Amino acid sequence: MTPTEPVIRSRLPAVAGLFYPDDPYELRAVVRSYLDAVPAPTADRPKALIVPHAGYVYSGPVAASAYRTLVGRSGSIERVVLAGPSHRVPVAGIALPDVAAFDTPLGRIPIDTATVQRLLELPGVYASNLPHRMEHSLEVQLPFLQMTLGDFSLVPLAVGDAAPEAVAGVLDACWGGPETLVVVSTDLSHYHDYDNARRVDAETARAIVGQADDLHDEQACGCRLLNGLMRLARRRQLRVAALDLRNSGDTSGDTARVVGYGAFALYGD
Repeated sequence: MTPTEPVIRSRLPAVAGLFYPDDPYELRAVVRSYLDAVPAPTADRPKALIVPHAGYVYSGPVAASAYRTLVGRSGSIERVVLAGPSHRVPVAGIALPDVAAFDTPLGRIPIDTATVQRLLELPGVYASNLPHRMEHSLEVQLPFLQMTLGDFSLVPLAVGDAAPEAVAGVLDACWGGPETLVVVSTDLSHYHDYDNARRVDAETARAIVGQADDLHDEQACGCRLLNGLMRLARRRQLRVAALDLRNSGDTSGDTARVVGYGAFALYGD
């Protein structure tokens, strides 16, 4: 590197080798196997996706149901606004990272720094790397996005205690046109037995399709994101379609204490 070349500060993978393979060849094969197991979509390309974020052995097949809608559309989507709940670090509002890129075993994804700087002017939005450093809800989505979209820039949002209108305002500020995809990362119910989880998650799925904006923590860990997205979906007259609804009992076989996973797509913008 010459003295005039900038130093690229990247957010390094935190859960590679834990939530998904850290070997790039194995990772590509795993993601491709999940995508290939989903039938080709018949609907138009979605404007937004709702996707789960557990380890791939648990939620990977459900996540693939959402990402399958993007296969064959690389090049047309240039920017991904990726929002997930902050699990490890309390966030009062919405945190954006102060880095130039996010790295995965599949390569480097540049941050859309111009959009980040614009969002930092909004109330309740601030820059902090701490919530992003170990956060898995955003990281596990990136290999799926890389496999389906190829090259794109990223706007990563770690969401904590934020009102639905605040989330809707931030998403609306970077909504863009067909070049922008919005991805909301959330799991559904946690640690019910299998039958109760199916009942609770079915009710939550109906609420999401109905664009309810009053979901709570017992229904989804990303409820604040969902409430904001649903409020914006109503405002923009979008349609929500359920793509898949399962839990870790379906994917791993352990039905004692399960986590619910749902995949949804928003159309019509």
